Amino acid sequence: MSATSSAPQNSVCVAVVGVGLVGSEFINQLLSFPKPTPFRIVSISSSKINLFHPEGLTITPTSWKSELTGALNKLDFQGLIRELSGLVTPSQKVVLVDNTSSEDIARLYPTILTFGIEIITPNKKAYSGDLKLYESILSAGLESGARFLNEATVGAGLPIISTLKDLVATGDKIVKIEGVFSGTMSYIFNEFSTGQSNGPSFSSVVSVAREKGYTEPHPADDLNGADVARKLTILSRYIPSLRSSLPDGYKSVSTTSLVPAQLEGIATGDKFIQKLPEFDSHFQEMREQAARVGKVLRFVGVIDVESGTIKADLEKYPNTHPFATSLGGSDNIVMFHTERYSPRPLIVQGAGAGAAVTAMGVMSDLLKLV
Repeated sequence: MSATSSAPQNSVCVAVVGVGLVGSEFINQLLSFPKPTPFRIVSISSSKINLFHPEGLTITPTSWKSELTGALNKLDFQGLIRELSGLVTPSQKVVLVDNTSSEDIARLYPTILTFGIEIITPNKKAYSGDLKLYESILSAGLESGARFLNEATVGAGLPIISTLKDLVATGDKIVKIEGVFSGTMSYIFNEFSTGQSNGPSFSSVVSVAREKGYTEPHPADDLNGADVARKLTILSRYIPSLRSSLPDGYKSVSTTSLVPAQLEGIATGDKFIQKLPEFDSHFQEMREQAARVGKVLRFVGVIDVESGTIKADLEKYPNTHPFATSLGGSDNIVMFHTERYSPRPLIVQGAGAGAAVTAMGVMSDLLKLV
């Protein structure tokens, strides 16, 4: 593997782990930056193999996948971290971009930060896990000065975390955050509950969402509400008064699962989709009840700071509410009710899923390092 001939001063060495949809899109976006650029990709890793050169890989958007496929180095993640730590200097930052959803890698974040390696990630596991891991990440970053940035963990490329951080940092008081945080749930209920008492069955909407790639292979992984609970955990930990309120992370969030009790534990997504029509009447009844009072169903996340309530639940909203009128496809929408933004909340909305916008959220964090 050839390397770039010389490293620019004040450069940022980038090590990318995870080359799925988001990881691949991120690499292509980064390689498409106009030259000269302060960023040098020094490492690309899949789950099994690794490309590494301390002076930078000579790759293009069309060549990197074949070069990685042909790499002979098996991935030794802890060995890679030691190599990367040797590149950290006063004039050269090193950043690990974790595009995986790996719990194991997330648990190594405190160690990685201790080495002075910055972390950027769309991986929700670290900041939505147990309080001990979260506090370890904070203390390791404070000790070494390395930053942990995770904009893309909530809302893909939407500026949700950065907006919340700015509100808190400038002294605004957060009263309540509420929103449609799941692109999957957004699509399902935008299609299922339009304000009318009739329409497609719940199971058919879920089936189409799965075919379009909006759901996980097993739709129960979306319908159980855990994804929304993770995002609420991440946001709540940026609010000082709630920072320690979820000791078990997302498992401490009050979460309503839409998975029928009789279908819990079904092993495959195909079997789940096959059985789901048996419960359509339940969802139809809820849709009719909402329509009778001029409301729609939306699966939302709510953080009520004063009461300390953090919940993911299926709620009814008036047909005139932004959650009913402003959403399309798999959009996200988040309302920040604050002391300054009152009585009208600050609203962030837009595409909340997809490789291109998620990679953009990761890229926006990378740009904060220069």
